[in-house]
Amino acid sequence: MLAVTRHAASLAVRDLDLVYASSRGPVPALQQLSFDVAEGEFVSVLGPSGCGKSTLLKLAAGLLKPSAGRIELAGRLVEGPRREVGIVFQQATLLPWKNVLENVLVPVRAMRGDVAAARERARELLRMVKLEAFSSHYPQELSGGMQQRVGIARALVHDPALLLMDEPFAALDAMTRENMMVELQRIWAGTGKSVLFITHSIPEAVFLSDRVVVMSPRPGRVLRTMAIDLPRPRTIETMVSPRFAELTNELRHVFAGMEPA
Repeated sequence: MLAVTRHAASLAVRDLDLVYASSRGPVPALQQLSFDVAEGEFVSVLGPSGCGKSTLLKLAAGLLKPSAGRIELAGRLVEGPRREVGIVFQQATLLPWKNVLENVLVPVRAMRGDVAAARERARELLRMVKLEAFSSHYPQELSGGMQQRVGIARALVHDPALLLMDEPFAALDAMTRENMMVELQRIWAGTGKSVLFITHSIPEAVFLSDRVVVMSPRPGRVLRTMAIDLPRPRTIETMVSPRFAELTNELRHVFAGMEPA
């Protein structure tokens, strides 16, 4: 069985500003953004296109530096990429010349870790994402949903405290997307990781999250934080429940009241 490691994985975003330089002058992307992700919590960030959601994820990953404010992971300032962070991108970005198992091991090699020791963990993760039988297959032999499950296993192979996910299901068809939501919930429950999930889908955010952080149009700031009180585990039937409809409609009303960017 896959060992579940418990970390002090709290993410703290405090008074975060980011201003991009452009030929037309400074462009504020984020403004006074503050929120937390507790250990083991699933938090979705929801907002309109261009509000800075993906920029926020890059800042949390240490790939960008803020113009003002700070981000802390487990009490330590995020000043660059950290081993305690795993990232799942919108596209799986698997290496086509490596098979599934070797793709999962890419972060271990990049961090110059013990590949032999990590190989069994990689196999356990492939079992968890229900792809053990495809470990020797190549990315082009997999469906889009299967590729994203490989991407999730890859992000978890070095046992990070925090999983950052940037609209990972956006390119999938509606049926595959719903199935992947159920699968991600199962994987998250089995690993106990903290998750910061970027999305523009209200139903996706409500289905997956413990809390939803709603961002304003650019410059992105926290407009509202909503606790999601749906019981777990959630199923496809959850999505037709009266409470699910209430929560999604409440969030739609928040978006309806937004001023355009």
